[in-house]
Amino acid sequence: MSETGTGEQIFANARIVLADRILEGHVQVTGGTIRSVDTGAVPASAIDLEGDYLLPGLVELHTDHVEGHLAPRPRVRWNPVSAVVAHDAQIAASGITTVFDSLRVWPDKKAVGMDGDAPLLLEALATARAAGVLRADHLVHLRCEVATDTVVEDAAAIVAAHKVQLISLMDHTPGQRQFASTEHFRSYYKKKSGITDEELDVIVATRMDYHTRLARPNRQGLVALAHPNGIVLASHDDATPEHVAEAIGDGIAIAEFPTTVEAARLSHEAGIRVLMGAPNLVRGGSHTGNASAEDLARQGLLDILSSDYVPASLLWAPFDLTRRVPTISLPEAVRLVTKNPAEAASLSDRGEIAPGKRADLVRVAMAGDIPVARAVWREGQRVA
Repeated sequence: MSETGTGEQIFANARIVLADRILEGHVQVTGGTIRSVDTGAVPASAIDLEGDYLLPGLVELHTDHVEGHLAPRPRVRWNPVSAVVAHDAQIAASGITTVFDSLRVWPDKKAVGMDGDAPLLLEALATARAAGVLRADHLVHLRCEVATDTVVEDAAAIVAAHKVQLISLMDHTPGQRQFASTEHFRSYYKKKSGITDEELDVIVATRMDYHTRLARPNRQGLVALAHPNGIVLASHDDATPEHVAEAIGDGIAIAEFPTTVEAARLSHEAGIRVLMGAPNLVRGGSHTGNASAEDLARQGLLDILSSDYVPASLLWAPFDLTRRVPTISLPEAVRLVTKNPAEAASLSDRGEIAPGKRADLVRVAMAGDIPVARAVWREGQRVA
């Protein structure tokens, strides 16, 4: 499935969603690359899309969905190659042709949630890629928890062994960022894990100690690792002007899930792309009570959408956004899941339907108000 499509293909009778407008016409593809976009006559051998939308392949920057396939239930571990292939199939069926698999580098087995299987999943991805069974283009995103003991060493070992394109700087310490208060942290993890108050006491104390001693030097170490290796940096859950100032100083390109409107505005004004969750948008708000993606879109502060924990949400969100905010056109909304994330990740060869770009394409039909990916092509090859 990794081979580029060969020969010529013409996709006709489509509503083609370009970066700035919708064009009713056809797209010519040769050797996996878009050659032309036109409205003229087409040969009878063209693929008739029957008036459906034709979108660029979606670009997903932050999904930890693969980890759910590896551990589908508490204390259940699935075969990692099987997990990767199942994840890939769902990604492609959702219209996503480029996915940054977000793998945890959270080295502390003593605290709930502070783990990660990045090396295991990277080897599984390599095995599946070598076998030619992956439908989407899988790139590597390391989610690095700065308030842990060996995160810099662990990330450096991965960077030495694998191509890493994106690193997120994260801090889930009680009283920081997403968890503005210790009680918020305790409530969240108690519901998630069912652990006792005594166990939570140990976790809270450990994480706060790690934050005091390790968060800043580890963040500096990860920044120093990323820049010389050409790795794009993201800052996670920024909440305050101080967080944004730190992000600017660290050369951050993407603000992932800022928790306040203030942090989103300051990031956007500084040229840092603001990324929010597509589930946040389609659900009408954050499930943790943080900033609303819809509110940021209304204020012109939303740059990128990510499927986060629901792959299908990435196709749904731009269509839903045009209904929620009628001043936003469909081409504008589609850029949030195609062109903008591609540019933020320094991928200049994809993200829009234009001559010279990769023929990553999604045929979309509507089931009522819900968009459905009827067919997906990656570099001209049908993958879903």
